[in-house]
Amino acid sequence: MKMMRLGHASYLLTSHSGKKHLIDPFFSGNPGCPEAYTKPEFLKTIDTVYLTHGHFDHTAGLKELVDANPDVLIVCQYEMGLILLQSGYQNVHLLNYGGSVEFDDVKVSMVQALHTSSFKETENTPLYAGQPAGYVYDFMNDVTLYHSGDTTMTMDMKLIQEVYQPDLAILSSSGQFVMGPREAAYVTKNLLNVKYVIPNHHFPTKETSPRPEVLENMLQNFPVIETMMEKDQELFELLRDYKKTEVILLNFGEEREFSEQKVSHK
Repeated sequence: MKMMRLGHASYLLTSHSGKKHLIDPFFSGNPGCPEAYTKPEFLKTIDTVYLTHGHFDHTAGLKELVDANPDVLIVCQYEMGLILLQSGYQNVHLLNYGGSVEFDDVKVSMVQALHTSSFKETENTPLYAGQPAGYVYDFMNDVTLYHSGDTTMTMDMKLIQEVYQPDLAILSSSGQFVMGPREAAYVTKNLLNVKYVIPNHHFPTKETSPRPEVLENMLQNFPVIETMMEKDQELFELLRDYKKTEVILLNFGEEREFSEQKVSHK
């Protein structure tokens, strides 16, 4: 399975069969998303998109995606899906905690996350969008990935590990709106048993952003994101001497290949 990071919380997963699974669409307004991945030519290649919850930094690119790719399948939590269906989106697959959707290359299960969820909160009065979620991606004859979604630490993570036995985890760890590096390190050591962990939900700096002008605009409108910069490095340092799990620092636009045996650069 190949994983590419397209922003602070957006990831592209490509299976052995070449199917493309996108987590949390956020393109044009995302300072971590390289320009090439905001174009219709790329958006047309996505087979399925998964929403962890309704907040703008996880859904603002959905219309862009569907405009370019009307056949893309949208997987999301029940209330969020009802909002989309009532707003004119058609290819929506509803899930709730414990539910799964199966494809030829992967079985995807929705799991618990502890956060909030609203939709269009930057445009008008926020719409209640149900409960947030994480996902477990069990790729056929390949790795199993746990994506925590936006969350604090919960004991449910121990159950997720025991039941699904993920090999790697994408863990929110930027603080402010999700758990911070200290909590994510605790989860890694005490609740999970994964080979690799990828820090999630941090924003680029002016030096690391693929599009600094987009970052500058976001800083003007949402200066709070400055508190969520470089927190991935903090998690790396906290787990530097923890031999059971390797922290993978994925740059924005970087793709790596994972298998049950190793992780390699691409």
